[in-house]
Amino acid sequence: MPNQTLSILVPLYNEEQYVAEILRRSLAAPLPNGMEREVVVVDDCSKDSSPEIVKKMAESDPRIRYFRQANNQGKGAAIRRAIDEAKGEFSIIQDADLEYDPADYMRIMRPLADGRADAVFGSRFATSEERRVLYFWHSMANQMLTLACNLVSDLNLTDMETCYKAARTQLLQSIPLKSERFGIEPELTIKLAKRNARIFEVPISYNGRTYEEGKKIGLSDAFDAAFTILRHALSNEVYRDHGQQILHTFSMAPRFNRWMADTIKPYVGKRVMEFGAGMGNLTKILCPTREMYVASDIDGEHLSRLANKLSNLPQLSVHTGDLERPDQFDPYVSKFDTTVCLNLLEHVKDDIQGLETMKRVLAPGGRAIVLVPEGQSVYGKLDEVLGHYRRYSKDELREKMRSVGFEVEDVLSFNRVSRPGWYVTGRILKKDTVSPFQLKMFDRLVGVWRKIDPMLPWSPTSIIAVARKV
Repeated sequence: MPNQTLSILVPLYNEEQYVAEILRRSLAAPLPNGMEREVVVVDDCSKDSSPEIVKKMAESDPRIRYFRQANNQGKGAAIRRAIDEAKGEFSIIQDADLEYDPADYMRIMRPLADGRADAVFGSRFATSEERRVLYFWHSMANQMLTLACNLVSDLNLTDMETCYKAARTQLLQSIPLKSERFGIEPELTIKLAKRNARIFEVPISYNGRTYEEGKKIGLSDAFDAAFTILRHALSNEVYRDHGQQILHTFSMAPRFNRWMADTIKPYVGKRVMEFGAGMGNLTKILCPTREMYVASDIDGEHLSRLANKLSNLPQLSVHTGDLERPDQFDPYVSKFDTTVCLNLLEHVKDDIQGLETMKRVLAPGGRAIVLVPEGQSVYGKLDEVLGHYRRYSKDELREKMRSVGFEVEDVLSFNRVSRPGWYVTGRILKKDTVSPFQLKMFDRLVGVWRKIDPMLPWSPTSIIAVARKV
């Protein structure tokens, strides 16, 4: 197995005095478990000799990769570019001066390397061996901004404004970051919290510099950070991928998810594999009363979030796998009495192969529960954004399941109430998003919808097939 790699992300602007030394220290700092490294330097249009220094070092050391912005945009923009360019499994932000000591990498990276954390912050205010004593009002501003950020993110950090933020690169690359300047610090913190990332904090040393020594952050940046905290406290945009953002929005509908779970519960056994578990909306409801529960998904980020939320359930394990790749499920052949596949089969190009994979992991007599969207006539923009290849009729779903050897016991109608809204939003208005406010209002009234849904005269939004492996 190849060694893990750390991408050291260096936003650079006019640091000719310090950049060579910080790069040398970054390349020499010890890392856990033989971890390899690369240094990604993004130059924000420096006007001094910094670019020439870095280019010369990169010529003699291929671990240094240099990029220059088209125009000066700010630290946040440089970090965003560096995240996009990173190739390692993990990334850490490193300022191009000497305020932060790369000797702390070992301590910061350990919780990431051993899989306990999704992100680690290096705190200048937690107990550490030493720190340089400098400006009182800077310290006070940091504490106030950290407190404000903690209030909106429900964290208990001691140092939100720290430069040393390390995280899994794939996680960072999936988050839509917007800040151009120092607002990147609270924005990243809040969005990591909203993604339910496991965040650790470790003490670090700090050798802060004065304005005479080149410190760049000022009072205007403190106000910008405060505004950033307010703006992102009110925003729910935490995924770059639009389809995943919609799925995240649906994760905030607990009553609707409970309705879905209650509908299939009578058919669910004790040993369950859930395909397309996603963020765990159904997993957290179905898993607690099972003997064995495997949550599978093609998206490792979803599974990481799920495992974090449900780490208290010893019967739960996660598995990365694609329904169109049956070999990826070889360890689970004939292991389960139930497979649950909700809102996934429509995403699978070869849905017959997907059904074959479900059948393969079931023991003889085991039951497959498959929920899919109903009615190609309402296929619209929302279906496209979510990556739906199709919507199904009852006859089509029944016939496809029979074709792979399932005995279909029933095909249930589910959720008639939302069909008109889905049709108007996605097919008539051609909108590509779902309003979080509207979804929240819909969710609050689920108790009413459950009572009237069977009486509505039109077709359902979804259908649920229940079938046995013969």
